Amino acid sequence: MLRLDGVTFENGAFRLDCDLSIPAGRRIAVMGPSGAGKSTLVNGVAGFHEAVAGRISWQGTDITADPPGRRPVAMLFQDANLFPHLTVRQNAGLGVRPDLKLSQADWSRVDAALARVGLADLGARRPAELSGGQQSRAALARVLMQARPVLVLDEPFSALGPALKAEMLELVQTLVSETGATLLMVTHDPADARHIAEAVVLVAEGHAHAPVATAEIFEHPPEALRAYLGS
Repeated sequence: MLRLDGVTFENGAFRLDCDLSIPAGRRIAVMGPSGAGKSTLVNGVAGFHEAVAGRISWQGTDITADPPGRRPVAMLFQDANLFPHLTVRQNAGLGVRPDLKLSQADWSRVDAALARVGLADLGARRPAELSGGQQSRAALARVLMQARPVLVLDEPFSALGPALKAEMLELVQTLVSETGATLLMVTHDPADARHIAEAVVLVAEGHAHAPVATAEIFEHPPEALRAYLGS
């Protein structure tokens, strides 16, 4: 279980209070108005934003003070964040070791991950030679190589067209089902939440609320969500 117990994140004058639990293996959408703190929440879980109060734990172990590299969290950012001078295969290999000193077995795992995301024949290319969707797949392959039990998506597919975004969400759903990973996905689109998420964490008015089943929260949306959705 991922637990945020009385956690507070601050960013200048902005303050986000979080008190929630997410069972292992659940698929969670993180929604709320622009500027409400969705990225602050997931960056805090991943260790890129320090908590000024409270405790973050995974499976009962306190990870509050752990740096990102030591947390059980892999994060896919809005920008695919691929290194332009490296090949797709090397970019994926960074998920194993940042110095790319990989064994033959490691490289075999990298090739398998590239094949799993549909890039089996593109490992020798550089990011500039890929389409936007292919770059997203390459970034996802690198996350797979990290093999961590919590996967965080901060709108990495927002720049893709509707059909390609739906395809990527299907791929993510398949991969987390196969690995049993816990998914936290920031999205502005209710259709994305309905497509992939079992529950929704609403971030609004300085609070990250406990997850509510997706169907329930859209059938009976709280005021902050109704205002955001315009309904």
